[in-house]
Amino acid sequence: MLCVNTAFTSFIPRKPTSVFPSKSTTPISCTLQGTVAEPKSTAAAEPLLLNAVRGVEVERPPVWLMRQAGRYMKSYQTICEKYPSFRERSENVDLVVEISLQPWHVFKPDGVILFSDILTPLSGMNIPFDIVKGKGPVIFDPIHTDAQVNQVREFVPEESVPYVGEALTILRKEVNDTAAVLGFVGAPFTLASYVVEGGSSKNFSKIKRLAFSESKILHSLLQKFTTSMTRYIQYQADNGAQAVQIFDSWATELSPVDFEEFSLPYLKQIIDAVKKSHPNLPLILYASGSGGLLERLALTGVDVISLDWTVDMADGRRRLGPNIAVQGNVDPGVLFGSKEFITDRINDTVKKAGRGKHILNLGHGIKVGTPEENVAHFFEVAKSLRY
Repeated sequence: MLCVNTAFTSFIPRKPTSVFPSKSTTPISCTLQGTVAEPKSTAAAEPLLLNAVRGVEVERPPVWLMRQAGRYMKSYQTICEKYPSFRERSENVDLVVEISLQPWHVFKPDGVILFSDILTPLSGMNIPFDIVKGKGPVIFDPIHTDAQVNQVREFVPEESVPYVGEALTILRKEVNDTAAVLGFVGAPFTLASYVVEGGSSKNFSKIKRLAFSESKILHSLLQKFTTSMTRYIQYQADNGAQAVQIFDSWATELSPVDFEEFSLPYLKQIIDAVKKSHPNLPLILYASGSGGLLERLALTGVDVISLDWTVDMADGRRRLGPNIAVQGNVDPGVLFGSKEFITDRINDTVKKAGRGKHILNLGHGIKVGTPEENVAHFFEVAKSLRY
């Protein structure tokens, strides 16, 4: 039986409101930017999120939130008390499905993302790790040598993480196209950062030392992650994921010239391969603190760039151009503010994004301690908007 928090399921739907002057008037922000492609004719056969990404005319921006399933929810905290190990929660089919669906049952987001972690594939690649409460990821044998890279196996998801495929299949049936089921993977440079640094890092000195003194070793590791993550995306799509987000969280620790060597080529490899095998699968790319790299992120060929909150949405639209969708980008800290403040920030973001090809989201994951009623308000306001 699914554990569902029902504390916020009794909202009276607010009257749909337009953030624009009228249905037939282009918002001022769109006029200034001139960057949003003309929407195509309306189609309702697929989830709102997919239609928006593909440029189909939609009545409002779809909405979901990064880390929408997690520690701010009382129902998730209850599961944590019974199953204190993160890996147990994220590697058990029944728990993955239950946790993934918790926010969907309460808030009805337009995207239901798999509850997992970008490091989940590591064990299947012969890289032992754990996620320790209060400390985060721990890589037991950080990789620094060519011999260690040679011991890294290419990832076979069918063998190593069958629970991911099973969970996605169940989620797809449960959600039944009322929302899009989202998978996700880590990008090669970000995964390499974890396994070289031995976990999270503040200055990334170890991976930069490897990159700038023994780049061949790092390139070999990046290639293994590239091949493996390509296969992982394809596996997720084959088992029910309708879009996949790629997290290159640490790529923005690189200078632009180093991004072009150690991240961009590998992202392009992944995206090119997936577009050949799954041409209709929308791919979303997120990199925290990406303002200095936006144009380079677009060169990867992804369908959606997820902006963090340090980029003005109007500027992001202008810099990325009309053919790429955007996601984001409300500051997660806004959810600690008043409901009126949250409403104002949502409206500001949607106005600046313009009509269509926009997924409303945060600029990063929901923070621990965020009031659950404020998350409920975010979704209520977002779903009441109309272009």
